[in-house]
Amino acid sequence: MGQKVSVIVPIYKVEKYLSRCVDTIRNQTHRNLEIILVNDGSPDNCGTIADEFANHDERIKVVHKENGGLSDARNLGMQKATGEFIVFVDSDDWLESTMIEKMIEASVKFKADIVQSAFYYAYDEYLLFDKRFSDKESSPLILDNKKIMSELVINEKVKNFAWGKLYKAEMVKDIPFQKGVLFEDVFWAHKVMHRVNTYVILNHPLYFYYQRNDSIVSTYSIKNLDIIKGLKERQLFIEEYYEELSHESYKVLLKNMLIHYNLLLINRNKDKGGLYKKDLKIYVKNNYQKFKNSVKNDNTLKRQLFWFSIHPYLNVLYLVFIKVLRDLKIGPKSIGLEKIILQSNRG
Repeated sequence: MGQKVSVIVPIYKVEKYLSRCVDTIRNQTHRNLEIILVNDGSPDNCGTIADEFANHDERIKVVHKENGGLSDARNLGMQKATGEFIVFVDSDDWLESTMIEKMIEASVKFKADIVQSAFYYAYDEYLLFDKRFSDKESSPLILDNKKIMSELVINEKVKNFAWGKLYKAEMVKDIPFQKGVLFEDVFWAHKVMHRVNTYVILNHPLYFYYQRNDSIVSTYSIKNLDIIKGLKERQLFIEEYYEELSHESYKVLLKNMLIHYNLLLINRNKDKGGLYKKDLKIYVKNNYQKFKNSVKNDNTLKRQLFWFSIHPYLNVLYLVFIKVLRDLKIGPKSIGLEKIILQSNRG
């Protein structure tokens, strides 16, 4: 049967997608699974669907609880988990049938504490694969602790996402997700990676990360600023344990602060009085020299910081200017993603 893997699936208002998700877990070629479905007080039929699955597959455990959010559901799932390994799956996503088997093989072969799978951005009509940082056919990438943290901060090869990874249970069971925040993975991932000696990345995509139609612009709320809080916390952690990564961490923090300032401009009605914009502006001003030192080798971000420090609207104008140049094919081109049309949508 091989090593036991606990697959934790938090469930909330996903009755449209739940069966697809659970079926791809049940049908994994690695059979020794403990599938923990945590019904986080979902008001639709998710609880009933989960119970029906449990009636037909003894590997499935269903836990019903009052709504407490994604972090709370994952934490409860970890408490219930008895496997040697843990995998988190979001309930609207799905897996390739050999994903867990291939991850286990990699963990054993390379003595890895965590194995990360490449993934597709999955839409209803097509898939997108980000080939800027990996090639589907290339060999697994093996990272030590220093390189893991560096890649985590950059967030290109090593992702902050909790899902799509196979964890040795001992790596994560006593590190709970922070409750009551969005972007909970940003508060959590660096604490886990700090423990890891060997990290393996499988470059062939085995996880399907479903993309819903609602955009961050249309659904933006003040809670989205939790990512800034998480990145600030991580910055303090980086400065304490990985000082050589501090500049790169500040770059990521600055990039996100500029993005969210612009999102607040677009959603003025959600920041009445402009208090949140003001907080972001003050933080950049108070840490200007640190940011300036961090972006000296990044011309685009250096210019954004310069214009923002004079007036935030000048940064907006600069971004509009860059977009116009790209549209006219004068400026630097963005590297595209590989697009795969799903078979059912072919003409």
